Amino acid sequence: MNPGRDQLSDLLSTLRSPALRYADIRFTQTEQQHVKVRNGEIDHLGSTVDRAVGVRVLVGDGWGFAATSDLSEASLRATAQRALEVAAASNIATTHKVTLSEIEPFTASWSSRYRIDPWSIALDRKIDHLLAATEPMRGDARIHQVSGEISCYRQRKIFVSTAGSAIEQTTTQMGGGIDAVAIANGDFQRRTYPNPFGGDYQAAGWEFIEDLDLPGKGRQVKDEVLALLEAPKAPAGRFDLIIGSAQLALQVHESCGHPTELDRAMGLEISLAGGSFLQPPMLGQFRYGSDLVNIVADATVPGAIGSFAFDDDGVPAQRFHLVENGMFVGYLTGRDTAPAIGRRSNGTVRAESAARIPIIRMTNINLEPGKTALEDIIASTKRGIYIETNKSWSIDDVRLNFQFGCEIAHEIENGRIGRLLKNPVYTGTTPDFWRSCDAIADASSWKVWGLPNCGKGDPMQTMRVAHGAPAARFRDVEMV
Repeated sequence: MNPGRDQLSDLLSTLRSPALRYADIRFTQTEQQHVKVRNGEIDHLGSTVDRAVGVRVLVGDGWGFAATSDLSEASLRATAQRALEVAAASNIATTHKVTLSEIEPFTASWSSRYRIDPWSIALDRKIDHLLAATEPMRGDARIHQVSGEISCYRQRKIFVSTAGSAIEQTTTQMGGGIDAVAIANGDFQRRTYPNPFGGDYQAAGWEFIEDLDLPGKGRQVKDEVLALLEAPKAPAGRFDLIIGSAQLALQVHESCGHPTELDRAMGLEISLAGGSFLQPPMLGQFRYGSDLVNIVADATVPGAIGSFAFDDDGVPAQRFHLVENGMFVGYLTGRDTAPAIGRRSNGTVRAESAARIPIIRMTNINLEPGKTALEDIIASTKRGIYIETNKSWSIDDVRLNFQFGCEIAHEIENGRIGRLLKNPVYTGTTPDFWRSCDAIADASSWKVWGLPNCGKGDPMQTMRVAHGAPAARFRDVEMV
C-alpha cells in the first residue's frame, strides 16, 4: 500500500539528531508505457510501475540520503535512520559549509491537465494507430525501415519537509512520432516527424497523439526521405543560417540550459557531461548573445513536460531570465547553491524519482520570440541555408565548442527558398554563435518541444524537460 502524506509526516517526525538542520521525504510512483512498431510489426511493448521513498537530511554541513522500494513501516524507518547515519559521516568529512536559502512552508496539491487519460486507451488501439501511421511510408525498395512509437508517462509525488511543507503533485505526459530510413547508392538518410528520438512530448493525454496526426504525415515523411537520397550535400563554407524551431530548441538545451546549471559552474556536478564556461564572476557582466536574445527558464508553461508546481526542495515553480537582451543574468539554482551567488533558490532542483537525490535540472528553457515574421526573415536573406530537425550533436565538456548535424536543409537565394540539401552540419562556439543572431521570428513560429531523456548525475538520472523556440537567423555561421 502506498504511503500517504500523513504517514510520511509521521516518518519525518522520527528523525532525531542534535545537529539536524533540515530533512525532507519524498514518495514517487512512476508509471510508464511504451509501444513501438517497426516495418509493420510490433517491435516493443513495455509497461512499468516504480515506487520509492527517499529520505534526505542535512546534519551539520553533511548531506545524507537513502531510498527504498520496500514501503513497509519497518523499511521506511530503517531508511530514515540510514540517511541520518550517512549525513553524520558526511559532516565529519566535509570541509564545505552548507548555507540554505530561505523558504516558506506550503501545503498544496497540483496536477497537470489532460482531456483523455492515456491509460484509458486500449493497447490494441495504440498499436493500430502506429501501424496506420507507418504503412504509408512503406512500399519502396529504398525504404529499409519505418517505425513509430507512443509513450505514456505519469508520476505521482508526495513531498514533506521540516520546513513545514506538505505537497502532492501528479504529472501526466504523452509522446509519439514516426521515422523512416532510406538507403540507396551508398547513401543513408533518415526523416522523422515531428522530431527525432521518439517524437515530441507534452504534458497532456491521448488528445496530443491525435493532434499530431501521425497517420496523416506518413506519406510526407516518405517523400522527404526519398528526396534526400537524390539531394546534393549541403555546402561547406560560411553562410547566413536560419535555424528552425525544433533544432534551435536543442541548441538552447545544449548551449544555454546546461551551462547555466549552477552546480556545473561550481564544479559540484560534472561527472557525466562536464562543467560550464559560464562562471559566477561573469554573471551580469558577460555578453552571451546579441541584444535580441532573451532566454528564460519557465516551469509554469502549460502543457510543457518541464513544468511543475514545486521543485524537490519545495520551492515554487518560477519564470526568470537566464539571458536578458543578450546579457548573461541568471543561473538555475537550488537552496544549497543559490547563496553562493547571493541569491535565493529559483526552484530548479529535481530528481528522476524518490530513489535518487535531487540535483539542479532544467525546467522549460525557452528562447523568447521576436517581432519579425519568418517569411520576412527569409525574404531579407540574400544567401543562406534554412536548416531543421536534429540528427547528431557534439559539444565539449564546458558547453563552449559545438557541432550539430540535421536531417534536412534548403538553400536560400535572394530571399527565396531553393533547392533541398542533405547532411547539413554547422559548428561554432556558444557566445560567438548567439552574438551573431540578428533576427528572431515572431510567436507564429514559436513552439515548445518536449525532451524526456536529458541525462545528468552519477548514478545518471534521466529528466523530462522542454524548450520553446521560434526560428531565428544567425550571420556568417560555419558549415562543414
